[in-house]
Amino acid sequence: MGRDPTGLGVARAVGFVAPALLLIGLFLVFPALWTLYIGITDYQLTGPAAASPSVVGADNFTTALDDPLFTNSLWLTALFVLGSAVVGQNALGFALAWLLRRVRPGLRRTAEGFVLLAWILPGPVVAYLWFAVLSRDGGTLGLLLDRPGTAWLVEYPMACLVVFNTWRGTAFSMLLYTSALAVVPPSHLETARLAGAGGWQTVRDVVFPHIRGHVLTNTLLISLWTANDFTPFLLTAGGPNHGSEVLPVLIYRQALEGGRLGYASAVSALLLLGNLVVALVYLRLLRRRA
Repeated sequence: MGRDPTGLGVARAVGFVAPALLLIGLFLVFPALWTLYIGITDYQLTGPAAASPSVVGADNFTTALDDPLFTNSLWLTALFVLGSAVVGQNALGFALAWLLRRVRPGLRRTAEGFVLLAWILPGPVVAYLWFAVLSRDGGTLGLLLDRPGTAWLVEYPMACLVVFNTWRGTAFSMLLYTSALAVVPPSHLETARLAGAGGWQTVRDVVFPHIRGHVLTNTLLISLWTANDFTPFLLTAGGPNHGSEVLPVLIYRQALEGGRLGYASAVSALLLLGNLVVALVYLRLLRRRA
């Protein structure tokens, strides 16, 4: 009975989880294994190698590690994740949750609705709106700053992408921190107020110790999402001169524009490995916190 507390039996239990396992295997495990296989071949989009690819072992991986374009994309991806996720979405999401906690319910729901709107809109729609803001020809930002004709996406591509992704993804952090702040005992906040603690002191000494696990979880999720985000391609297409070519954009351009599917798959595998390393670091921090 200890092995089957629900009394379903092994066959019924397997039957319940089989559809979920089938979907996971079909849409997650199989594509990952297929990508790893293609990554060790010279598979091309067209030509003889498209019909009969040859196994080249780790050549694609060593080529990627020696490729200046890969190194450049790796650095830009780290900058993109750090600026727009770890710092941008985390800080802005917490600030909104902290400031809205005492606002009247109607006004709070309205503000949260506007923030959520940026998150739920399709990526192409959001990219088009921001392209209109940052456009050199009559863009909203140039008119507001009295700098008409400034090509923001050409002169400051990564800064534009960091601001764009922070604006677009803050809603998730705001919702998570709103729920996290609800578990902070009001008596602790009141004690800090009576002791004369300022806002930053209250957050550092009272709030943060209670929500540290939420901060780590949120940072893990938004970091992984941002590292794999393809939306920057819709704004800059990796330009100018590879100045905003984060890893997902590099993979796309190598695979579909360059036809190097084997090489692009190897870069995808390296990106997957990086995601796993980041996830393991965060999970270890969470376990240590627990």
